[in-house]
This record gives sequence, structure tokens and C-alpha cells, in this order.
Amino acid sequence: MSAITSPDIDHEQVARDAETAMEKIAGARSEVARVIYGQESVVERALVTLLSGGHGLLVGVPGLAKTKLVETLGTVLGLDARRIQFTPDLMPSDILGAEVMDQDRDGARAFRFIKGPIFSQVLMADEINRASPRTQSALLQAMQEYHVTIAGQRYDLPRPFHVLATQNPLEQEGTYPLPEAQLDRFLMQIDVHYPDREAERRILMETTGAHDAAATAVMNGDDLIACQQLVRRMPVGESVVEAILELVRSARPGETDDELTELIAWGPGPRASQALMLTVRARALVDGRLAPSVDDVLALAEPILQHRMALTFGARADGHTIRGLIGRLKSRIG
Repeated sequence: MSAITSPDIDHEQVARDAETAMEKIAGARSEVARVIYGQESVVERALVTLLSGGHGLLVGVPGLAKTKLVETLGTVLGLDARRIQFTPDLMPSDILGAEVMDQDRDGARAFRFIKGPIFSQVLMADEINRASPRTQSALLQAMQEYHVTIAGQRYDLPRPFHVLATQNPLEQEGTYPLPEAQLDRFLMQIDVHYPDREAERRILMETTGAHDAAATAVMNGDDLIACQQLVRRMPVGESVVEAILELVRSARPGETDDELTELIAWGPGPRASQALMLTVRARALVDGRLAPSVDDVLALAEPILQHRMALTFGARADGHTIRGLIGRLKSRIG
């Protein structure tokens, strides 16, 4: 299997850096596991999102430790993490910050910018679909360009910068669904499901006593940036690239004459392919491997694609689902 890499990359150095990164990532997973019980897939995907340099949308019913996971990741990775509770009356200035008028002792007045909570390394956007579209859009520039513009002045955000947003899939009354353009800015949609019986048993025993488990930092922002740069230097096999192209392109309407594409109203763009190219490498690193495989593409197909495509009205009326369709597309690649 041939690998696609840049010719100026030192593969021996990549291997050495990968070994160091794997050790730190393994330590981070162990620390997260001290606080978050079960949910191994969710933790893995959240780490993959951060190692890929992207933003994540966690979708699940209340009480599944979504907020606790983001808080724990901020602690373990040594990042400055802040949380915003999105509500219908939240304003863009509550996120970005605002200019205030200052007056000095001589009576001279001048505007001073007070930074909002978005100036952090990990921003927890809790229940993001509760806020109005105007407030939701305050995150668009930050998520794509890593700076914000206030009164015509540019303010750069700290690096690394990641948005981890949560969304409740059940209570849709009084909410504002995220537009497609903003959904596409989330590298991955991470579905958070109920814990299994043994994990819930451990939750009962560990979280209702006199002492709560606490995680400690094993990495810092510079370590995370180094891992993100390493991910982009890792080799990718030709078979993996072809699997990504086949999967993403087959999820677009009219791409082929196949009956499945007739069920799709709109499909993923090239950003989905880019997301898969990054996340399969990051997943390999998290699993202790130096290069991704087609299995990584199949494992990440659903979280990468499900928020970047929609079914036609007829397909929904016939009982088809996005997950089911992605599963059928995956079956052609394995």
C-alpha cells in the first residue's frame, strides 16, 4: 500500500514524535477515565476532534455528563476553558465582549474593549440551539477564522481555540436549529448515548460518596498544538484516500445513478473530505498507530457526515434515516 505524504517530511522524526504524543494521549485518556465512566467512544471522538484542530457538537439528552466531559478535557489538556449557557435572551456581546467608555482623571474619554468568554482555549457552548440565530452567528467568524471583529477592530483568539457545543435532541420547542453553514463548521457531531449497566453502576458508587474524583493536567496548550501539527504530517495510504473520496462523493445527490443518491436532498462538501483526512490520522494516533486504515474511515463516517447531509421528504416519509443511509454507504467500502 503506497502512502501519500509530503516529500519534505522526515518519517523517522514523525515516528519519534508520534511515540511521545501517544504516551501523552494515553495519559490524558486515563485521567479522563477517572471522572467520565464508560462513554469510551465519546471520549475518543472528543479527543480526535481536539487533536485534529476542530470543533465538536455533542448531542445527547440531559444528564449524560456532556458538560462534565468538556470541563474534564480542559483540565486534563491544561487549557483555559470557559462555559456559556445559551439562552433565548443571550446577546452576541455576551459572547464576544463589548466596548465601554472610560474616563481618566483629566476628563478625557476613550473606548476600552472588555473581552468576552470567547477569548479562551476551549469554549463550552451549552445548549447552543437555545440562542437566537443572531447570537449563534457570533461564533461563525471565530470558528472559521480564529479572530473576531468588534467595531471594525480585529482581535485574535488564543491558540489553540476550540468550540465544544452541546445540544439536546429532544426538546426542540422554543429552539433555533443551527443553519447548515454553522453545522458544517463543526468537525464532528458526537452522539452521546446512555451508559451501559456496568458504567452506570460505577457512576452510582463513585459519584454519590463523600469524595469526588478529580482529574489532573497531563498536557498543555503547546503539547496539543504539537500533536495537531503531528497529525498533519502523518502518512495516509492510497487506499484510505480512495475510501474517503468514495464515501463522501457517494453521499451527494446525483453523483451516481444509484438509488441511494435519490434519497439525498443535499450532501457533504469537500470540508467533509478534509475532516476525514484529519480525523482518521488523529484516531490512529489515539489508538497508538502510526498511520490510519480504512477501518478508521468507516468508524468516523457517521460523526463526520451525519450533520452535513439531509434526506429528501420522500425518503423521510418512507422511514429512511441519515444513520441508516450512511450505514449502507459504508457497507460498499468495507
